[in-house]
Amino acid sequence: MIRVLIADDQGMVRTGFTVFLSTQPDIEVVGEAADGREAVRRAAELQPDVVLMDVRMPEMDGLQATRRITEDPAISSKILILTTFDLDDYVYEALRAGASGFLLKDASALQLAEAVRVVAAGEALLAPAVTKRLIQEFARLGTPRAPAMRRLSELTERETEVLALIARGLSNQEIAGRLVVSEQTVKTHVGRILAKLGLRDRAQAIVHAYETGLIRPGD
Repeated sequence: MIRVLIADDQGMVRTGFTVFLSTQPDIEVVGEAADGREAVRRAAELQPDVVLMDVRMPEMDGLQATRRITEDPAISSKILILTTFDLDDYVYEALRAGASGFLLKDASALQLAEAVRVVAAGEALLAPAVTKRLIQEFARLGTPRAPAMRRLSELTERETEVLALIARGLSNQEIAGRLVVSEQTVKTHVGRILAKLGLRDRAQAIVHAYETGLIRPGD
């Protein structure tokens, strides 16, 4: 079972998500939070696999709450940010804070359930509109960061290749097909990449690949 915590300041939104997700045989809603501070407290208490996190909330916004949760070594929850088109400016900051994916609030119920599964499995989830905004932000930032570039040298040639494919949005299965190796081999490479670079998940790996210049907007 995938255990989910829903953090949103609108009671009707929380209820709607809870009602639908509870109909899924592999998903269990273990709690709700009405603001960011409560989300952090409940995440520590309940240890959900995934936190559905709204951005704009009282007391503490979703970005601050995301950072508190991902920086706490005692909490292993993945964060799935709920966003709208007018909040795309938050995308880069949310990824830097440790979010594993983004879901637009106008997504269908089935897309919501699939998003929870994808993030719980350790994959990055970026909707096309969100990805476009993210790439624009990387382009605006310009030159790669030197400290991050030095860390790339710790990767083998194959690991660097796998990281580049992750940054282009390919799944493990797609990477396996591209490199003509087993999916398990790709999973092993991904695990080593995250460990060597000190990254939490694939979403942070995507950020790292762009920040170091391994992948550039338009590649």
